[in-house]
Amino acid sequence: MSERFGGRSQLSVHVPFGLVLLIVLIGLLLVALGHWRRGSVLLGFALLLAAATRAVIPQERMGLLAIRSKAVDVLLYSGFALVIIAVAITIRGGLLG
Repeated sequence: MSERFGGRSQLSVHVPFGLVLLIVLIGLLLVALGHWRRGSVLLGFALLLAAATRAVIPQERMGLLAIRSKAVDVLLYSGFALVIIAVAITIRGGLLG
C-alpha cells in the first residue's frame, strides 16, 4: 500500500525534479551531439523551470529541488540560468563558433 503525503502519493513529490531532469538530459544530449549552443540554452531553461517551480510549489511538495531556503534556491537557480543562457548566446568564434 502506498503512503500518502498531504493527500497525494509520494511519487508526485518528485514530478517537478523529474521534469527538470528530463530537460537537462535532453540539453546534455544536444551538447554531446555537437549542438552545444542549443543544449546550453536548454540547460538554462531547465534551471529557470527549477526556479519557477521552487517559487510556486510549497516546500513539502518540492522533493529534490528544495536544497536551501526558497529565496536562496530561486535566486541561485535563476542566476545560474541567466548566466548560462547569456554565455551560450553571446559566444562567437573560437573552437565552438
